Amino acid sequence: MKIKAAVVEKMGDPFVIKDDIELHEVGPTDVQVHVVASGICHSDEAIRRGDASLGYPVILGHEGAGIVEKVGSEVKNFKPGDHVVMAFYADGLCDKCLEGIPTQCRHYADYNLSGVRFDGDDQFKENGEHISDMFNQSSFTTTTVTNQRNCVKIDKDVDLRKVGPLGCGYITGSGTVFNTLKPRPGQTIAVFGTGAVGLAAMMAGKISGCTKVIAVDIVPSRLELAMELGATNVINSKEVDPVETIRDLTNGYGVDYAVDTTGLPAVMKNALDSLAQGGTEAAIAVTPHNFEFSTWNDLCVGDKKVIGVNMGDAIPQIDVPRLISFWKMGMFDFDKTEKFYDFEDINQANADSGSGKTIKPVLIIDKDYRPEE
Repeated sequence: MKIKAAVVEKMGDPFVIKDDIELHEVGPTDVQVHVVASGICHSDEAIRRGDASLGYPVILGHEGAGIVEKVGSEVKNFKPGDHVVMAFYADGLCDKCLEGIPTQCRHYADYNLSGVRFDGDDQFKENGEHISDMFNQSSFTTTTVTNQRNCVKIDKDVDLRKVGPLGCGYITGSGTVFNTLKPRPGQTIAVFGTGAVGLAAMMAGKISGCTKVIAVDIVPSRLELAMELGATNVINSKEVDPVETIRDLTNGYGVDYAVDTTGLPAVMKNALDSLAQGGTEAAIAVTPHNFEFSTWNDLCVGDKKVIGVNMGDAIPQIDVPRLISFWKMGMFDFDKTEKFYDFEDINQANADSGSGKTIKPVLIIDKDYRPEE
């Protein structure tokens, strides 16, 4: 079967949309999905420009939503016509998966970041030549074949154009708070960087009952949106010292939790310095940068922790429906961060994401789709 897809030919190249891409057939545990829309994530850009690599040429995209067209002979929980959000793949068989932590699947990198399918086959080819895939999904396509374990079934009254980013960006930010940090009502949190991941973390802090939910950024419009989405306080770190300001807002103590989504060394250090005694920083950006801290003053005397979190320690089949429920209740207005772009405008959408003009670009791949009433 031949499909249309956005291909990155070489490291740093722009996306080129081609209509002659050969798609792998549906295997026993596979699901063929007609892709309606896909978010663009900073991880896509990191791979396109070569900060990380799956091998080139490559078809990116890992925040896809669409409609099931075919299922394999061993698929039991999906049928043609089902609406799905696609996320990462975990085998469900290793000790980490069986402990309920699929983001720590022993073969996570092999399945999601090797450039081939979970079974080692090529997902895509052009003229018989290998094209790398991403997350066993590659949603910058009109149609894809993925595994049933990548898929989350959602209600058909949910607009598929909006929910693809729930499969990565939004569960990463919110899951870091819900699943990993687990703040108690009355505790405090600061989020550095108010992109899609940061705003998701911030909204999760509000839902969790944090009495101080502090958003830190340098873009006034993003800070305005953060207030609209539930921040108790916002800080423009271009104008004031964020660490001093956070301490002023917390009786001089600092916050119990900080989430850094920027990956910038100075900001990651500010997040650590803003913590109260015994606080925890979650550093969750995809970044090539490092930052320095004192083992004695920061970690030992301060009793602070710096942790990494992959994909919000999420179980997509649980976390995605939970976020949709919060959204329907008006508690998680993720769609206010989104802007729709035609598939053909993928390079502009990606540029707008990189410049900060758009928080969460979403590619509309099926322009004829309309949500069910």
